[in-house]
Amino acid sequence: MAGHLHGKVAIVTGAGRNIGRAIALTLADEGASLAVVTRTNKGEAEAVAGEIEKAGGKAFAAIGDIADAKAVQNIVDAVLKKFGRVDILVNNAALRDEKAIDDMTYADWRKVMDVTLDGAFHCVKACLPALKKNGGAIVNIGGMSAHLGSANRAHVTAAKMGIVGFTRGLAHDLAPARIAVNCVVPGAIGTSRAKGAVTPAHHLIHGTITGERGRPEDVAAAVRYLVTAPFVTGQVLHVNGGAYLGS
Repeated sequence: MAGHLHGKVAIVTGAGRNIGRAIALTLADEGASLAVVTRTNKGEAEAVAGEIEKAGGKAFAAIGDIADAKAVQNIVDAVLKKFGRVDILVNNAALRDEKAIDDMTYADWRKVMDVTLDGAFHCVKACLPALKKNGGAIVNIGGMSAHLGSANRAHVTAAKMGIVGFTRGLAHDLAPARIAVNCVVPGAIGTSRAKGAVTPAHHLIHGTITGERGRPEDVAAAVRYLVTAPFVTGQVLHVNGGAYLGS
């Protein structure tokens, strides 16, 4: 597949569905070879990889828990064995549990932090030697609730705001290695949810000025821009249909 990312290799976590899937397909459409990472759902990961290969691209499913540093290293080692390099890392995997602070235990808190924030750290550390060889891009996926707040999501908002700080710190640290680091913050995106899942409170309170929900492809388009714009780094790009203006 020809495109701006021809010859590049990308790792996308949480890529089996919704926003992660859209990011993986978009980067593949630009010519990148993909590692489609999911924690446990091998079928979803293989389905996305299959879509990419059917369209003429290169991809494989990689299964592992990003909260486990060893599992992350195994994934990166597999990518290097198959494709020989890593140019792009998209930290999309996250947990978005909901629980009132009165009922939240430390275990609940750590469960979210382990995946959303610590998982991003593990992925960056594992990819760093490969990224430094040729330069590249890291895109961390944030969350609107971190900037607006949301009921029953103190752990999620804290983790996602941590992603913003992590992004800005990394941008400074990795600029000498020609690695751009940015954060994309999705707003109210129309994605599939598990049966019985409650719509997040901030999605109900803060409407868009366009009057529409966003699509996973809208977020993917922002990621595509950032991984092809090396002079843009340390930025937080909101993809929310003007939600803040409409609040």
